[in-house]
Amino acid sequence: MAGADTELALVTLGAMLSPTTVSFSVLALVLAARPLRSGILFYLGALTTTLFIGILGALVLGDAAASRSGGTKTWVAIVDVALGAFMLSYAVKLMRRPRDPARAERMVEKMRAVVVSSPAAIFFAGATLANAGAFIPIALKDLSQENLTTAEFLASWAVFAVLALLPLAAALILLLVAPDRAGRTLDLARGWLEGHLQVIAGVLVIVVAAALLRNGIAGLL
Repeated sequence: MAGADTELALVTLGAMLSPTTVSFSVLALVLAARPLRSGILFYLGALTTTLFIGILGALVLGDAAASRSGGTKTWVAIVDVALGAFMLSYAVKLMRRPRDPARAERMVEKMRAVVVSSPAAIFFAGATLANAGAFIPIALKDLSQENLTTAEFLASWAVFAVLALLPLAAALILLLVAPDRAGRTLDLARGWLEGHLQVIAGVLVIVVAAALLRNGIAGLL
């Protein structure tokens, strides 16, 4: 299933570099009086949620999308084409939409309230704001196509979860070993993301959409 492998790699990259997730993660660090505490709780919330979804996926979905003949099941190909078309349409709208400074300010205000809240609230915010979002169902489908055992599915999902949160993990390590440098780097990252958020998100979605369309159309032919 080389197509599914490539698709999963692109989905993992998209989840890792998702501008919205990265933006919320950066804000959780730069707006907090105790950034390391806030960041760890935010990370644990996101990681726990992503791993839990993977466990459900392994138990409920399993290898339902796998084809014993080595090709692609028809329903999986149809899902790929539908998802690809939807994501491509969304990416075009996203990249054509004017930049909205008010939206960025709302994100800042939301995270400003989060980082002064209780540890449970920060954990919950990480669970809802820093997970891989729309990339999760695609990654579950890709793993289901691989005809893995439950243990292999869970191990592969754990790798996906860790990689999806790699930017936040790297920021936490930098905060731990070089807090002053980390603060400056995160401030620069925040400013850069605010100016390029829509373009980056659009490009990532287009790349994943192209992989979905390619694999879906190939599976239907």
